[in-house]
This record gives sequence, C-alpha cells and structure tokens, in this order.
Amino acid sequence: MSSIIEQKKQVVSELADKFRNSKSAVVVDYRGLDVAEVTELRSQLREAGVDFKVYKNTMARRATEEVELSELHEVLQGPTALAFHAEDAVAPAKVLNNFAKDHENLEIKGGVVEGQVATLEQIKELANLPNYEGLVSMFLSVLQAPIRNFAYATKAIADQKEEESA
Repeated sequence: MSSIIEQKKQVVSELADKFRNSKSAVVVDYRGLDVAEVTELRSQLREAGVDFKVYKNTMARRATEEVELSELHEVLQGPTALAFHAEDAVAPAKVLNNFAKDHENLEIKGGVVEGQVATLEQIKELANLPNYEGLVSMFLSVLQAPIRNFAYATKAIADQKEEESA
C-alpha cells in the first residue's frame, strides 16, 4: 500500500516539476480519437519536442496546487492529457491546434504559459503566433529595413548622378 502512495507522490512531484520548468503546458481532451489518430498526434508532438502524456486528474490537481495553479482545476475534468515544452512556449499550442482543425474530437481546454494560467482563447492566440525562429526572423527583418531602404536610396541617387553626368 505504501509503495503505491509513494509512486503517486512521485508522479505528482514529477508533474509539478514539469509545470515549473516548462515554458508552456496545454490541457486537452482526447475523447473520441482512435488509436491511429492518437499515434499520429504523438508523432507530431514528438517531432516538435513536446512531452505529451495522459495523467489522472487527481494527480494533475495535486501538482497544480503544489505549483499554485489551482485555477486550472476547472479544466481538469474528464479524460485529460497534458503537453509540455521546456523551451518553446508556442510549439505545444501550435501542434495541438493544427491537429484539432483536422480532428474535431481533440478539444483544447486551456493551459499554462510562462507560469500563468491561460484560457482557451489565449492558447489559440498563442498557436497562431510563429515559432521562435519565425519571430527572430521577423525581428531581424524589421531591424534590417531601415538599412536596406537607405541602401536603395543611396543607389538611386548614385544612378541618378551617373545619368546626369553621362
């Protein structure tokens, strides 16, 4: 009996650590997905580096209490799976949202982003953001724009002066 309790305490501790150390966690209801669909989902999540696992709601509730995320209790009802990513806050939301578009049985319930409880709407907004590399690319493009425009203007002036002297 005590070994079972110890195992449960270990699961709660492990889950609490995941909540603490992850950039984001997304809670989903997977009811109605068949084995092939779940396998496909797990494969897509694994490719994105997302940790995806089904937990008992009581274990998840205890872990959320431990990390002071009790507001998440209302979405921890029914069959629940959690997706975590330690470095990329966008990846779990993006993969799950894209999968849910094609498979109506997958329901995103809510989640945690940067240690704060997020609503379904916030998770969907997060899913529509580009990933980290995309954001960096957009940022660098914005930084390069003034220099690029200056180069174009300088070239245009040089071309105009060249035409006038010819």
